[in-house]
Amino acid sequence: MIEANNPNLKTWIEVDDDSDFPVQNIPFGIFKTKKLTPRPATRIGNTVVDLQTLADFGYFNHTNIDTSVFSKQFLNGFIALGKPIWREVRNRLSELFNIDNPELRDNIKAKQSILHRINKVEMLMPVKIGDYTDFYSSYEHAKNVGMMFRKPDNAVLPNWRHLPVAYHGRSSSIVISGTNIYRPKGQIKVEENVFPEFGETKSLDFELEMAFITGKKTELGEVINIQKAEDYIFGLVIFNDLSARDIQKWEYVPLGPFLGKNFGSVISPWIVTLDALEPYKTEGPAQNPKILPYLQIDGNNNYDINLEVYLQPEDEKESQISASNMKYLYWNMPQQLAHHTVNGCNINIGDLCASGTISGPTPESYGSMLELAWKGTKPIQLTDGSVRKFVNDNDTIIMKAYAKNKKIRIGFGEVVTKILPAK
Repeated sequence: MIEANNPNLKTWIEVDDDSDFPVQNIPFGIFKTKKLTPRPATRIGNTVVDLQTLADFGYFNHTNIDTSVFSKQFLNGFIALGKPIWREVRNRLSELFNIDNPELRDNIKAKQSILHRINKVEMLMPVKIGDYTDFYSSYEHAKNVGMMFRKPDNAVLPNWRHLPVAYHGRSSSIVISGTNIYRPKGQIKVEENVFPEFGETKSLDFELEMAFITGKKTELGEVINIQKAEDYIFGLVIFNDLSARDIQKWEYVPLGPFLGKNFGSVISPWIVTLDALEPYKTEGPAQNPKILPYLQIDGNNNYDINLEVYLQPEDEKESQISASNMKYLYWNMPQQLAHHTVNGCNINIGDLCASGTISGPTPESYGSMLELAWKGTKPIQLTDGSVRKFVNDNDTIIMKAYAKNKKIRIGFGEVVTKILPAK
């Protein structure tokens, strides 16, 4: 067992029973305050732990950790230290915050400088994202979209069951939770018209996704063996990949998504490590027909992570509109990464790979408005009495994710974005 994952650990920091951030989580993010520059942190309950100041007080002395990485404004330098150091840091933090350890618990001066309430800090982008790849790994989502836009017997294209389909997206428009996104404009082709028109999207949508952050770099021509793929993954975030369905529909043939997808994608601020998620590994869907050897992997390689989507009109209460789970992914993360590099494509530390929309087998588990309202034919009713076919201006989209067993809940917090009228 990884020491920091011990389900029996207790901490001297106050943590609510239903918190996403027990002492067994120890995620990583970047924060700042009015007085402090951006720097790495972890979170326990509603307490943000300043890793730079923790190092300044000597709490990482006598470890193998290069603490200079805790003064950087992104986590890339820390991630570059490698999995043994990620694990050592989590274990050391777990030790420091153990309820029976007085090292920091009884040091009032240090605690005043190191610990911050979550509502007193601003969370920032945790990593400098170099490249971004968006997969299309949920069978239910692929089938639903195919049924809407093609004949049911041709819903899932022949290649889909043989390889993790993906496209390369735009990393510059990936932003942190709390960032507002303007309604995009573009070319839209109305069915009955001969030519397209220019205007605001009328079909603004979210996509419920998870994304992993790469933790090791490879050289051009190097291939990641699927058996070692998890060694190249630092951790996961929630990912809201916003989409303009009408712009996307007109532009995507023959090359795929462009303006319909690159106007804004939003991530949660805390990266939860694969180590912390180890207890929640689960079996994925059966893959049939048999896949090629470079994609074959034994064991449990999916994660039982509950996913929720809420929609909140301006000045109204939020309504839950979706409940899905990451375990539904047909193609798991090792398969995604192995396929991504099998042609020799190099990856860098801090690249982001998203899962694609995660839809489950039932209507309430669909991961996009396109599916939930079934192309606008089944509008969703919210608790305030209003209905939605797609996302309206001034609506706020809230996504949450957490894994839970009989002993511990490990969560990601939430990713929040409000849709503003087009500029």
